[in-house]
Amino acid sequence: MSAIANEKKGMLYPAMGTLKSHIPNRYMLVNVVALRARQIAQNAEESGAKLEEKPVTLAIDEVAEGKLDASDMDLTIEEPEDQN
Repeated sequence: MSAIANEKKGMLYPAMGTLKSHIPNRYMLVNVVALRARQIAQNAEESGAKLEEKPVTLAIDEVAEGKLDASDMDLTIEEPEDQN
């Protein structure tokens, strides 16, 4: 279990201020965490690894630790093709 997991007891963690110091926009933060959580879940499924925490929790922890920011992620949203 990570050091961050040990700090979670009894309070909301990580604080939004900590997360926003790495990704300043809340909406971008949500997108970055969602994208990374999907990557974590897919990697775990492909390798057969059992996750100790939920993928979203792991992604948020990576942001809080400064391991993840939006600078190297492709956050392009593709428009769906017309279904006419």
